[in-house]
Amino acid sequence: MSKPPLPKSIWVLGFVSMLMDISSEMIHSLLPMFMVGTLGISVFAVGLIDGIAESTTLIVKVFSGALSDRMGKRKALAVFGYGMSAFTKPLFAIAQGMGMLLTARMMDRIGKGIRGAPRDALITDITPAEIRGAAFGLRQSLDTIGAVVGPLLATALMLLWMNDYRRIFWLAVIPGLAAMALLFVGVKEPDNKIAQRPGNPVSMHNLRRMGTAYWWVVALGSIFTLARFSEAFLILRAQQMQIPVAYVPLIMVAMNLVYAATAYPFGKLSDRVSHPQLLAWGLLVLVASDVVLGYSQQWYGLATGIALWGIHMGMTQGLLSSMVAASAPADLRGTAFGFFNLASGVSLLLASVVAGLLWQEFGSAFTFYAGAIFASVSLLGLILHPSTRKQKVLS
Repeated sequence: MSKPPLPKSIWVLGFVSMLMDISSEMIHSLLPMFMVGTLGISVFAVGLIDGIAESTTLIVKVFSGALSDRMGKRKALAVFGYGMSAFTKPLFAIAQGMGMLLTARMMDRIGKGIRGAPRDALITDITPAEIRGAAFGLRQSLDTIGAVVGPLLATALMLLWMNDYRRIFWLAVIPGLAAMALLFVGVKEPDNKIAQRPGNPVSMHNLRRMGTAYWWVVALGSIFTLARFSEAFLILRAQQMQIPVAYVPLIMVAMNLVYAATAYPFGKLSDRVSHPQLLAWGLLVLVASDVVLGYSQQWYGLATGIALWGIHMGMTQGLLSSMVAASAPADLRGTAFGFFNLASGVSLLLASVVAGLLWQEFGSAFTFYAGAIFASVSLLGLILHPSTRKQKVLS
């Protein structure tokens, strides 16, 4: 029996994500250099601002997801979140010091936090259960294309406009506003058929209602993310191999191209195969990537490891979202995505801190080997856990 086609609104949401990522990455790919070189802000302050902003995003996602459940509406919050991020872009262009930069960065990340969980819940509400993997994979693929186009566009404009940061920041407003407008006119929120609102979505009663299947997915996502540290370490590994500095940013471009190319096909595959089985294969690919990156000393080994890293991202990121959607109660989907994103974000922060310490104390190769070991332990836990043996697919 053939599966239904993806709803038009899913394609629209994918292009919305792509446009906003182009807008954001045009700024974020240049922001550290702008802050240090133009405004004279210390590297410590750059890290502090980034850490505060990203932590705020994680917290806001929980509350925005819960609010969308409480209201029974997703689209309005998503439009507001995209609009907030779009309208912060001029603040980067006019900033003269740390105060304005911190304000702009915080507002931009709050906007991201507001839109994230309601958008993912909206995708779940719109899409039939049998094609949700394809829906999340498509959105992730288009989002990742934006992460490729944004830095490339920023680099080209820096060459064309002779390093005029502020002019590029002003231009970044256009795709941001286009994303908000496209979401507003192009997506129709489905009629809410839930007869009863959940009340306070984060009450103990509702958290228990989410059930063990959902909390096991949260645990899986957290454990998996502990085995996958920040992509910044991929760039540092490239620098160690004496890749010319001008070409180092292409490492992330290459990884994201592989990620974008594989996210949708693996999303479609997740609608036909066991979710834990596909996640296990994703962990195996991550193990292979870590081993290759740790062992290799030549550019072709680096390229292979980067490609494997992109494949594992394509295999797993949309899959995990699909698993959250399948396991959470319909009236608590926003809250479910919020808590999942919070747990995964905290795990990524912890993993990156540990990776940095290992790199400093024992060297880069040990960091990647440790990642492979942790991914292997995660894989063993996934295989042996009763939940994944009893349920082939969480649906």
